Amino acid sequence: MAYWSAEKATKAYLSTLEMGPKAKEPGVAEFISAEAAGYNAQLMVVACGGPADTTTLALVAAAHQTGGNVICIVPNHQDLISSKNFLGIFANQVQFMVGKEGQEIIMVLNQADFVLIDCNFMNHEEIVKLVQIGGNIRES
Repeated sequence: MAYWSAEKATKAYLSTLEMGPKAKEPGVAEFISAEAAGYNAQLMVVACGGPADTTTLALVAAAHQTGGNVICIVPNHQDLISSKNFLGIFANQVQFMVGKEGQEIIMVLNQADFVLIDCNFMNHEEIVKLVQIGGNIRES
């Protein structure tokens, strides 16, 4: 993430508005999408405390602008199924990982240049500390 692109941020923001559930006003997801795209994130990871939601859709919209990839970590197989159902046609644009902890997840998080960790994700505080030690993550 070497530079800021207002054009990519704006396009991702607007795409997120179109992709997600229709709301009367923009929410957090649109701003997350704009930030990830604006910084040209190439590997975006979201660790969900349950099934994927509009935040994952936001990262898909950002990935469309940056040519990046999205990894969604869900706690269990039931949440994986729910996530794919929620994302619908966008589910095939997300790589899913199932698991609450483990070295593989930490490695993925340390390779990412944009990370979102749900505070309901098991051991989220420990994971944030480990990611910070890795030093590869831009904090948002």
